[in-house]
Amino acid sequence: MAENKQLLSDKAWIRWSALLLLALAMFFSYVFMDILSPIKDLMQSTRGWDSTAFGTMQGSETFLNVFVFFLIFAGIILDKMGVRFTALLSGVVMLIGAVINWYAVTNAFIGSGLEEWFNNNLNYIPVFDELGISPFYKGMPASAKFAAIGFMIFGCGVEMAGITVSRGIVKWFKGREMALAMGSEMALARLGVATCMIFSPFFARLGGNIDVSRSVAFGVVLLMIALIMFIVYFFMDKKLDAQTGEAEEKEPFHVSDIGAILRSSGFWLVAMLCVLYYSAIFPFQKYAVNMLQCNLSFTGVESGSFWASEQVTIVQYFIMLIVAAGAFISNFAKNKSLKYSMLGIAIIALIVFCYMGYMRQSAETVFAVFPLLAVGITPILGNYVDHKGKAATMLILGSILLIACHLTFAFVLPMFKGSSISGFIVAYITILVLGASFSLVPASLWPSVPKLVDQKIIGSAYALIFWIQNIGLWLFPLLIGKVLDKTNPAITEGLANGTISLEQAATMYDYTAPLIMLASLGVAALIIGVILKRVDKVKKLGLEEPNIK
Repeated sequence: MAENKQLLSDKAWIRWSALLLLALAMFFSYVFMDILSPIKDLMQSTRGWDSTAFGTMQGSETFLNVFVFFLIFAGIILDKMGVRFTALLSGVVMLIGAVINWYAVTNAFIGSGLEEWFNNNLNYIPVFDELGISPFYKGMPASAKFAAIGFMIFGCGVEMAGITVSRGIVKWFKGREMALAMGSEMALARLGVATCMIFSPFFARLGGNIDVSRSVAFGVVLLMIALIMFIVYFFMDKKLDAQTGEAEEKEPFHVSDIGAILRSSGFWLVAMLCVLYYSAIFPFQKYAVNMLQCNLSFTGVESGSFWASEQVTIVQYFIMLIVAAGAFISNFAKNKSLKYSMLGIAIIALIVFCYMGYMRQSAETVFAVFPLLAVGITPILGNYVDHKGKAATMLILGSILLIACHLTFAFVLPMFKGSSISGFIVAYITILVLGASFSLVPASLWPSVPKLVDQKIIGSAYALIFWIQNIGLWLFPLLIGKVLDKTNPAITEGLANGTISLEQAATMYDYTAPLIMLASLGVAALIIGVILKRVDKVKKLGLEEPNIK
């Protein structure tokens, strides 16, 4: 009888429901992660954040994770306290940081005693300044400093949530369709990027009155919902353990466990591939909208027309959901007619979505297409890895696509600046391909980690990879901002002497140098990917083997 007892995780609809809760929580966190990215120009014109200030604030998200080793501690907490406790903790921490971030950009902060304190303090941080890694600097706007503190706290929570969700998926899907589950989770979560790109500018400009704090408030509300998702998951996970008659998976932490992970050459190659690849994507997302504003020719939309209305935002988002739903359902449909019908609907809706982005003449709605192709192909790739393998090969392919996309943005897109339609077509195709290349990572890299380390220390292994990844996520937003200011001296001088306004400067940057830098990361990732495939073949790590045997 005991052998025939069916667990919650044995029931497909229940384990996929658990996945949906985790994926939605990450979806909401992804929205907040880039909530200011599509309104970089407004942050410069309304809050005085130049590219250095913007990049420093954005890079602060990972500061505590990297330099205070919080992410390492998060992995230890996960292994010691279990998925449920860590999920709730991450939800609370994200929300606290988000609220601080929101207050920093409100009008209430302007002229307050808190603003005065931040203007007069945190201009010099001993040791950190000497090492060149301070999250603040003299002359940094007070609102950017305080927002950076909130973003640091949020960053602790969101990265803790990331490793917790990965561990939770392993728990519910091990021996089943794990790569498909991880790919599907990331596909849904990355819709948060499109949601952010569409709604952040919408709320900032709502009613014709610009207020950037409304965008952040939208993100705060979503994180409240994310916390509710984690609470519901808490009870589902607890019931699963009650069925097995076992306590939740908790392992005592030993320093030797970290040593065992660090001695694995496969682990280091995967970690290096991760930091290089993600550093070329996530920091780029924070500047992508502004890059498009600087490299495409946008014309004003006639006031009072449908394309200038607030309703068009809702319509375009609804179409985006049709694209995502159609593409996603087509992956799971058993009936061929249903499968191709949903795929056809997704393709038509995608074309309509792109057309609306062009008619709206807004960079943020153009970049919103970024995750849409990923939603359709990530589950396909995950399913392929589950049944056929070839994870290392996919990582190599992803690196090649990454290089091609960044070089296209750097050298090809600017050639079409005077040609509106051609420029938009080049931008859309490149952004879609970049999103597709990004799909190869969650579908192939994350499911490979359990093959490299012992099950009992998998939380610490994910934490170490995320920690190494966070070094790049801290460094490159900061570097992009500094490189932009250094390679655009005319803008810096114009702002200093008053010949260029903040509004003009926001869309005049030459992004060639930062994009070449990001393409170089792709080249390094490609080299690491080739080495990883070779090591896998020699040491038989199993990365090229299917998850389901």
